[in-house]
Amino acid sequence: MLKSFFADMHIHIGRDMYNHPVKITGAKTLTLTNVLKEASRHKGIHMVGVIDSHAPAVQQEIKELMKTGYAYELADGGIRFENATLILGAEIEVYDENCRGPIHVLCFLPTLEKMEKFSEWLTTKMKNITLSSQRYYGTAKKLQYKVKELSGLFIPAHVFTPFKSMYGKGVHQSLREVFDPDLIDAIELGLSSDTAMADQIEELHDFTFLSNSDAHSLPKIAREYQQLIMEEPSFKEFNWALHNVNGRQITRNFGMNPHLGKYYTTVCSQCLEPLSSEAGKCHNCGSTKIVKGVFDRIQELTSANTEKRDRPPYLYQVPLEYLPKLGPKTFKKLLEHFQTEMNVIHYVSFDELKKVVPEKLATSIIHMREGKLSIKAGGGGKYGAVTMT
Repeated sequence: MLKSFFADMHIHIGRDMYNHPVKITGAKTLTLTNVLKEASRHKGIHMVGVIDSHAPAVQQEIKELMKTGYAYELADGGIRFENATLILGAEIEVYDENCRGPIHVLCFLPTLEKMEKFSEWLTTKMKNITLSSQRYYGTAKKLQYKVKELSGLFIPAHVFTPFKSMYGKGVHQSLREVFDPDLIDAIELGLSSDTAMADQIEELHDFTFLSNSDAHSLPKIAREYQQLIMEEPSFKEFNWALHNVNGRQITRNFGMNPHLGKYYTTVCSQCLEPLSSEAGKCHNCGSTKIVKGVFDRIQELTSANTEKRDRPPYLYQVPLEYLPKLGPKTFKKLLEHFQTEMNVIHYVSFDELKKVVPEKLATSIIHMREGKLSIKAGGGGKYGAVTMT
């Protein structure tokens, strides 16, 4: 029987089980075990893609969880921990003769054994296998071939961000310049874009869109995510959902309004002054270091007159921590009453909320659920902000 599940497929590891860094900019508390506990016990996320699973020490922590009985591998791929399924992934930085400028991609493998084989292969193509998002020395297509040889999934990451993405730097006009499109399983949008924006590019119409958090800390897990219809959260079912097989599919994408993304608008990188997309230098400070916003970059790439019609809806939401007046104590109180953040965001009624938090805050939660929050746009590396209604 098909059921509904929530998934966030882009989560980093800050520290391994030996307290060594994996994602340098990741929080020290962002360990594999803590990610799984947070997803299962507090967030209410059923499937998580940990994209630093290529690191040997992360794999060792997975083995320890299985050895002690806290986790086990699923027959259809993935590793179950309490109410959450771990999908093993790796974020890799590609830069070859066709890829002029670093591009990040996500590679997911069905089993720990296949991820270990992938890591072994990567050691011949990468200088430091212990760290996240490292430079891969080889062609993008050869990386795709290896992922498919291991029965994996290949997904270009945060494709519009100004740095380390497929379209963002303005070098490439088409993904065909770098990748074999037949070996791409989905497209990750990134925090400053949504479905309507991405579908202005006709070559993306053939792909399923993912909205993921790119979490560098525990609270950021599920700031963007999707709802899927599957039999269970497993690698095979996730693969089928990406390709709409036997009724499996993504039914809704949830993400921050693109205006909240830190790269939505074109700004001066020095003083963050908003600028037009044609600006050669900042009229405020005179700097020529300009960061082109995602909105302006997509306008340059626009090729489609209409959106793809059968897309699932993209709904604007934010994590509870983004709401003004919702501090740690209030957040803890909400979880004590309603168990998980997903319950609060999606299911708890206004009347139930009013019994736990002030009415104004309860109203903001409902407005957020309905996509009615007021926001201030972000840009140039600075996130936008939610304002209290």
